Amino acid sequence: MNEYPELKLYIGGSWRTTAETLPVVNPANEAVIGQIPVADTEALDDALAAAATGFETWRTTSPGDRADLIRSAASLLRARQDEIAHSITLEHGKPFEQARAEVIRGAEFLEWDAGEATRTYGRVIPSGPGIRHIVHHQPIGPVAAFSPWNFPLSQPARKVAGALAAGCSLVLKAAEETPAGALHIAEAFHDSGLPAGVLNLVFGVPADISQRLISSDAIRMVAFTGSTAVGRHLTGLASDHMTTVLMELGGHAPVIVCEDTDVDAAAESSAIRAMRNAGQVCTSPTRFFVHESVFEQFLEGITRRSAATVVGDGMEPGVEMGPLANDRRLAAVVELIADATDAGGEVTTGGGRIGTTGYFHEPTVLANVPEHARIMQEEPFGPVAIVNPVDSLDTAIERANSVPYGLAAYGFTNRADYIDRMVDRVEAGNLSINTLEASLPETPFGGVKSSGYGREGGTEGLHHYLAVKSVSHSTTTA
Repeated sequence: MNEYPELKLYIGGSWRTTAETLPVVNPANEAVIGQIPVADTEALDDALAAAATGFETWRTTSPGDRADLIRSAASLLRARQDEIAHSITLEHGKPFEQARAEVIRGAEFLEWDAGEATRTYGRVIPSGPGIRHIVHHQPIGPVAAFSPWNFPLSQPARKVAGALAAGCSLVLKAAEETPAGALHIAEAFHDSGLPAGVLNLVFGVPADISQRLISSDAIRMVAFTGSTAVGRHLTGLASDHMTTVLMELGGHAPVIVCEDTDVDAAAESSAIRAMRNAGQVCTSPTRFFVHESVFEQFLEGITRRSAATVVGDGMEPGVEMGPLANDRRLAAVVELIADATDAGGEVTTGGGRIGTTGYFHEPTVLANVPEHARIMQEEPFGPVAIVNPVDSLDTAIERANSVPYGLAAYGFTNRADYIDRMVDRVEAGNLSINTLEASLPETPFGGVKSSGYGREGGTEGLHHYLAVKSVSHSTTTA
């Protein structure tokens, strides 16, 4: 198996290093595994110029040719999945098999949007004699894209897929903690023959990069996935330049467990999903509102399965959950759990750090946590499930909607009237019933309220990357 890759910037079709670097740390053992090049002002300006030039080439490339090249890059990711997964597990900590699945998911995002590249239809508006009204969808221009550290390949792949399929170029700023996934994406497109400047990859100091990119007149759109706080800041920067934004921000997903459901099955699947990626998923099920008649049964089931989660180095076979991705996340989870127990919450399993080396935390279930505890209002982004009883579906929906977030939500019930009530009243961009899958390549994904706006995936996924132009054409001479 290959070692961790040498990290480089990718600008104007060429690879480059820099004198200044930052360390990349393996969260399982805290060893430094690589050095990330820090883009300076000159490198960022070169990337902006390259994206402007690349856009002029890519916008005139036929949708079919764009789709073929995107599919070629996706095929390379599939062929290299073991090598890429190895890099992801080293830098992020997630189990190797989950890292392999992430590579395939990233390839699927590319493949879906490649198809959508050929379906950016316009329309003809009925009109009177001698006049034609036609609506065109055209690529909006160079994109500044920012991807997070929790999914090192699939998150940047989603940004790249949408931008390139629509005919845009982009400067991708990937996460410094987990840079290898984006590097492998750039390599796949480079090896597939993407014209120079269409995709550019930079790393460095986030505040410096965002300020330089978003303030540039070359950038016509900002696409970001990350925390609500950072999303608000970037939106403010973009608003100063009237630049379009696509924001996929934080969540705090409620799960409503009704009295008529298969309680044991719901508890089993909930525990597995809550601990996936060590809970570092914006759609992770976090706040469970369980009907009081089945509360104890559900709590016992999710506690038992969570406690059985196999935690360890993601390279070890059989491991289900690796470490948290960085020391900041570990400290935040520890603090939130302490606050919850101080407020009167009960720890039914887990609750603390594992060992002293690596950023491991126990899979944790909290019960009967009062609403004023911080963890009821703040996304834990860690391996924590909060389980509280409710007396009715109406109460559950009210509690579900009580936070500023509205990204994903879930419900377990077999009653049609309960489903209708959830569909009508739960405030979320994505609602899943009797499944904990919130996002697929073919379905639109995004949030409401403080979880952002705009959609990635589905037929809606390219909308933000396209400008609408209305053309009125008189066929008679003046």
